[in-house]
Amino acid sequence: MPGFTSIFIPIILAAALWTIILKGYALWYAARGSQKKWFIALLVINTLGILEIVYLIWFRPKPPINEVAPVHTSSSQ
Repeated sequence: MPGFTSIFIPIILAAALWTIILKGYALWYAARGSQKKWFIALLVINTLGILEIVYLIWFRPKPPINEVAPVHTSSSQ
């Protein structure tokens, strides 16, 4: 059985890391977009990233197309 655990543990760790990264990314977008229902669903439902991927691709708030990022200048010389 040692061969099984040496293969199984890295797969579980990779799946956990994948889920944590996608969940954090999706929760961040849902919170910034004031989407409370999506935030709660993403927080409660654990689907190995499937729900997070669906949200990030189709439902996250999109910035306006003509929006220009503000330019920050340093005032210290």
